[in-house]
Amino acid sequence: MAPNYLRSFSEGCLRPPTVIGQFHTLFFGSVRMFFLGVLGFAVYGNEALHFSCDPDKREVNLFCYNQFRPITPQVFWALQLVIVLVPGAFFHLYAACKSIKQEDILQKSFYSGFYICSVFLRIILEAVAFWLQIQLFGVKVNAVYMCDVGALEKKFSRCMVPEHFEKTIFLIAMYTFTVITVVLCVAEIFEISCRRLGFLKNQ
Repeated sequence: MAPNYLRSFSEGCLRPPTVIGQFHTLFFGSVRMFFLGVLGFAVYGNEALHFSCDPDKREVNLFCYNQFRPITPQVFWALQLVIVLVPGAFFHLYAACKSIKQEDILQKSFYSGFYICSVFLRIILEAVAFWLQIQLFGVKVNAVYMCDVGALEKKFSRCMVPEHFEKTIFLIAMYTFTVITVVLCVAEIFEISCRRLGFLKNQ
């Protein structure tokens, strides 16, 4: 039975019961992950090596870089993607264990409500990640970062941030992806409501 559960679980994750949900999966799985995996590495992969401060000493550079980046953007966005996937994965795991067919999700109130709750939770997680991203990275990367190095004798150190303009563009793109994902989640809830009310035919 385990292979059947795994097959049902994978089919549910890859083919949600709504049209917008399927588009969300395609957008989330292909565009967003490709953008982060390929372009994210190209933009941020060598940042620590090229981050330099005045005076240009290894301990100063390392201290200031850790202050500048409490968490690297790639790690933050990877965690965001995984955490946002958890509510949907949990629902589809439940559906697989209960042998719930995808077409039944939109026809039975309990399953529809459960699925909508998972979508709402995705929206909340995306909103929290959006806020955290602003707190950690801001909306613009400046060319110069003033580092407080009081613990290393000097009061401040002037640091040069490599490829700051590219990083600003990348930040804006990641904000945009988060907004698009939230809009798709809201549209999916609207689609489910319309199907339940009979305005749209079920698949």
